[in-house]
Order: sequence, then C-alpha cells, then structure tokens
Amino acid sequence: METLANVLVGLVAALHLYILVLEMFLWEKKPGRGLHGFDPDMARATAPLAANQGLYNGFLAAGLIWGLIAADPTGFRAQVFFLSCVVIAGVYGTVTANRRILFAQALPGAVALAAVLIAR
Repeated sequence: METLANVLVGLVAALHLYILVLEMFLWEKKPGRGLHGFDPDMARATAPLAANQGLYNGFLAAGLIWGLIAADPTGFRAQVFFLSCVVIAGVYGTVTANRRILFAQALPGAVALAAVLIAR
C-alpha cells in the first residue's frame, strides 16, 4: 500500500507541475487559452494572475516531492499537509471558479491523501 500511496502522491505532484507550466508559461498560447476558453486578449489580460496561481501550484508540487523524499515522520507529515492543501484549494476552486476543478484537483488529492493515511 505504501508504494501505491507514493505513486499517487507523485502523480498529484506531477499534475501540479503541469498546472504550473500551463499557468506560468503557456497561458497565452493555445494550451493555456484552451483551459478556460479565453481569447488572446483575455489571456493577455489575465496572464499575471495565472502566473501567480502557477507559482502556488509549484509550491504544492515542491511540498509533495519533499514529502516523498524526506524520512518519516517528516515525509508523512509533509504529504498529509500538502495533500490537504491540494484538497482544500480544489474545493475552493470548485466553489469559486469551475466545477471541473473538483475532479481535476480535489479528487486526485483526496484519493492520494486517503492512500497515504491508510498506508501509515
């Protein structure tokens, strides 16, 4: 079960690195604009906000990676903390921005968190 939990944590970290790239570097290009259906003008206007969001997603990924490589109990605690942050951010994003965030962010984070807690 520990291996499955580690794989799930790694996948959530990879997801957040992908979001970082989309929001920080590809926001004004087709992949980034397609995420929200923005035209080039709207993407340009919102690029600084997206880059800020991307940076936060990078911090989540960094924390999850730290949790994977740190020895316990620090690694376990970091995983629980950062996965909890992912779930909370996903639920907040679902309520305030887009329902898809529940399935794209909160659900994978919750599944990984459950796996980490069960593996303990």
